[in-house]
Amino acid sequence: MGVPVIQSEDIKRLIEAGIPGAQVRVAGDGTHFDAVVVSSAFAGQTIVVQHQMVYGALGTKMQAEIHALSIHTLTPDAQDQADRQDAQTR
Repeated sequence: MGVPVIQSEDIKRLIEAGIPGAQVRVAGDGTHFDAVVVSSAFAGQTIVVQHQMVYGALGTKMQAEIHALSIHTLTPDAQDQADRQDAQTR
């Protein structure tokens, strides 16, 4: 029996459930995924702790169903700053 397949939308829902109020975008091909997670819960936390929060939200899915996950975490203020910088470079 093969490894269960997980979809980007499943990962998004798990992160949103585990980090209430988070804004989550996930893209991937069924085994490799990229997630951008914006949450005020990340304020004052190190990147390591922020990523641990995301991994915690995914639980056991990281052990088998998700082969690789690239995580980019931001606070809402950091997201606003990134958006302003993007707008200036256009």
